[in-house]
Amino acid sequence: MIRVVNRVLLGLVGLALLCVGGGLLATGLGVSVPSWWPYSGKNDVLLSDADRHRWREQSWWWPVVIAVLAVLLLLALWWLLSQLRRARLAEVLVDSGDGEGALLRGRALEHVLESEAQSLDGVSRARVRLTGRRSAPQARVRLLLEPHAAPGAALEGLTREAVAHARESAGLESLPTEARLRAAKHRAQRVT
Repeated sequence: MIRVVNRVLLGLVGLALLCVGGGLLATGLGVSVPSWWPYSGKNDVLLSDADRHRWREQSWWWPVVIAVLAVLLLLALWWLLSQLRRARLAEVLVDSGDGEGALLRGRALEHVLESEAQSLDGVSRARVRLTGRRSAPQARVRLLLEPHAAPGAALEGLTREAVAHARESAGLESLPTEARLRAAKHRAQRVT
């Protein structure tokens, strides 16, 4: 979801900056611009004295300007913080049985899940990513199936073996898993 929002926001901001910048560049270079364009010549300024003083006497003007700028600043900060948030789970809280608990590196659990999923019959390649909270992790698994593999059997093997072993070894009550299966493309080979 965050990727889609990023692409849309960056696309809209880029398009707006390209249009405004291109128009200002064209005006500055003396290229003819449409009649509705606010700047018509090289000596035009962005804000004339009349434009700067027009709204000064209106009591609502400055609070609206400040509110709009504050909202834009908050949206920019929210977007920046969402970029810094980790998509992967760094560590998983394992119940050690003594009431203390232990921390397991998320990459280690991902690697074990990948290895076990890749060893299943019919699975050519597996990729695992842990997300969620460290006390309630979730797994996203992508499996590349060989041409002869049955998707139902591969999914059942993943659930019954790899995910169940990971859940039991980490002492988790549940390990919600989203699996995406893709079939490998069979390439024709010349037989001589």
